[in-house]
Amino acid sequence: MPKGGRKGGHKGRMRTYTSPEEIDAQMKAEKERKKHEQEEGEDDEGAAKKDESEEKQPGSGSEDSDDDDSDRKKTGVEGLIEIENPNRVAQKSKKVTQIELDEPRQLSRREREEIEKQKAKERYMKMHLAGKTDQAKADLARLAIIRKQREEAAKKKEEEKKAKEAAVAAAAAARGINSLSLK
Repeated sequence: MPKGGRKGGHKGRMRTYTSPEEIDAQMKAEKERKKHEQEEGEDDEGAAKKDESEEKQPGSGSEDSDDDDSDRKKTGVEGLIEIENPNRVAQKSKKVTQIELDEPRQLSRREREEIEKQKAKERYMKMHLAGKTDQAKADLARLAIIRKQREEAAKKKEEEKKAKEAAVAAAAAARGINSLSLK
C-alpha cells in the first residue's frame, strides 16, 4: 500500500486514454516512416531487393495470417536450422464446408468406458432375469424356502382353525345338554 494509504494515480492527476483513431494514425505514420527509410536504403542496393521488401511488408492486404511466420525475418541460428516444433504450429480453422459429418466421430476413453459399462450392466440384467447368475440362483433358493414356510404356516393355521371350530362345536353341544337337563 502506498504512503498515506491512498490507492490510485500519481498526485491526483486525471488519467488520459488514447482513442482508437489516434492509435491507427500513429501506426500509419510509423509504417510510412519505415517505408521511407527502406526506400532510401534500397536505392543504394538496387531495384531487385526493393520489390522483395515491398512484397514482405506486413501492411499489404494480399497476405494471410498463416504466412506471417514464414515471411518474418529469422534471427540468430533460426535461419540455419529448420525446427519442427509441434507446439509452434498455428491451428488452422476449418470452414463449415470442409467438415465432414459422414465420418464417425472418435470417442474419448471415458465415453468408451461408459458405453462398455452400460453394455455389461445390460448383459448382467438379462442373465439375472434368466436365472443364470449366482445372485439370481441365491434369490430363487430364498424364494423357494419362503414359499415352503408360508405354505406350512397356512396349513398350520387351517388345522388350528378346524380344531378351534371342533372345540366350539363340542362346547356348544355340551351346553345344549346342560340347558336341557336344567329344564
